Amino acid sequence: MYYSSIGILSILVFIIINFEALKKTPNTNENITKYRYRLFLCSVIIYFITDIFWGVLYENELILLAYITTVIYFISMVLTVFLWTRFVIAFLDNKGRFGNLLILGGRIILFFEIIVLIINLFIPIVFRFKNKVYVPGQARYVTLFIQMFLFLITSVYAMLISIKANGKVRANHRTIAFSGFIMTTLIALQSLFPLMPFYSVGCLLTSCMIHTFVNIDKTKEFKMEIKEKEKLAYIDSLTGVANKLAYLDAIKNIEIRTQDGTLTEYGVVVFDLNNLKLINDKYGHDVGDESLKQMANLISNHYKKCPLFRIGGDEFVVILEGEDYINRTVLCESFENIINENNKIGKLAIASGLSIYDPNNEENFNDVFKHADQKMYERKKLLKGF
Repeated sequence: MYYSSIGILSILVFIIINFEALKKTPNTNENITKYRYRLFLCSVIIYFITDIFWGVLYENELILLAYITTVIYFISMVLTVFLWTRFVIAFLDNKGRFGNLLILGGRIILFFEIIVLIINLFIPIVFRFKNKVYVPGQARYVTLFIQMFLFLITSVYAMLISIKANGKVRANHRTIAFSGFIMTTLIALQSLFPLMPFYSVGCLLTSCMIHTFVNIDKTKEFKMEIKEKEKLAYIDSLTGVANKLAYLDAIKNIEIRTQDGTLTEYGVVVFDLNNLKLINDKYGHDVGDESLKQMANLISNHYKKCPLFRIGGDEFVVILEGEDYINRTVLCESFENIINENNKIGKLAIASGLSIYDPNNEENFNDVFKHADQKMYERKKLLKGF
């Protein structure tokens, strides 16, 4: 029962760790890696179950059933190797000749094992039971050696592929490689100690490493990449603040919330940089761009709790909600005081105008914006001394 107890513990931990990965996955191009990994995990579970039953049957001297279980044991073992190579090639996303050769090698070893097990029914070249004692044959060692070789080659291949990768991709590929090296080592130990469950331990360690350090779900990675790209699409490349696209989405959100009554108060502040054209003409566009960056930083540092949008060349907008809306008068006046001081010493002169939403007048966002824009132009004239 000692032999089987390790298998029982292994399969319980294995299923707990890989519960999500074992859920049914469609066999599509987007899910091919996850799908093949699930097949590998299922083959390992079959191996665990067979290994557990083998231990119980062997200890209770049920030799005929132990013989049948041993046959399934060897087939399931080789099946895990075959499915492992298919998974690794899919994960590495390599469709080259060498990858195809590795998959072919997995098929060959599976076919070889079936043949030798059929032969074993007549000539015990893989295993036999002599006086109710399990005796390994020469073909068993050949089978284990081929498995070791296939795991080793696949691992070396993954390691070589990782050299060309960077960051998380490199770490993932190296984890896959080290997992294969672990299996290679424990298969070697299994060949030396037939009655010790080293193969089970190897499968458990391998799945633990992949679960902890590797994201198998390529679909999830793809969605994350899309989200990152979407984030970039909403960022102004020059200043790093939200851009016009983000601003349009924000307007839609505000209109929806005002219509359903979840938003009853907000303010809009419009900003414009004085003399940008003069700066560009006199000092060049690089200096003008730097002025826009400084402008964005100045506004962001002042209106810290609300989003800042760049909606045009030197036109920025802040939408005030929550605490910043409540403190809008103080915020706007203190900002204007900063700009007044800047204007006196020839630093950035930023005109701003505030307007607030009034639901009683049935205003929409564009109405609020127009009022704020008008006040900004009045402030702009004031700063220029007209």
